[in-house]
Amino acid sequence: MPLIRKTPEAKAAPVENLPAAGILQTGSAEERWAAARAAADAPSGARILGEALLHEQDARVREAIFTSLVRIGSETSVDAIVPHLRSDDPNLRTGALDALRAMPKAVTPRVHRLLHDPDPDVRVLACDLARAMPSAQANTLLCETLDTDESANVCGVAVDVLAETGVQECLPALARCAMRFPDDPFLAFSIKLARERIASEGDARRMADRHP
Repeated sequence: MPLIRKTPEAKAAPVENLPAAGILQTGSAEERWAAARAAADAPSGARILGEALLHEQDARVREAIFTSLVRIGSETSVDAIVPHLRSDDPNLRTGALDALRAMPKAVTPRVHRLLHDPDPDVRVLACDLARAMPSAQANTLLCETLDTDESANVCGVAVDVLAETGVQECLPALARCAMRFPDDPFLAFSIKLARERIASEGDARRMADRHP
């Protein structure tokens, strides 16, 4: 009997009834897609999917793997996805980032570590992930990044996020960052815009408090 019927109503068979790991390694694209979807309901699904993601080349199967990992939403899911933030394949890297964005509760505990990753490209992506965190927590981590990160590109993304989430308490860190990179006009301009926006929003909130 074939693994799936090739009709719009076809459903993935329960992974417990299939040698899922083997199918994800050697099955056809349709079989791998079905097994990836079913693996979300398996006790060891995140581990199986993580192993499959290491070698999967088919875009549709990759999407199914990411979707199932997000459905599981566990620490193991995050562990399976994070390494692909370093991929040279832009599609795989983007898929990994989108999947992590889709499970902020599981990702939030990892953002601090990612912001200290040796790879500046990973730190850039970590700044982007901070957008989905609670604002106060994100602001603390991103202000620390502005004070310590040696990459102007990383700081630039942190500034961009703070322009959306930042509060008055972030202004000193933005000023210090501008002093750390005095020869980067683009970063200086971004910091200027972020500071103006934060200050303006702070003024608006104070006016609202005075005139409810």
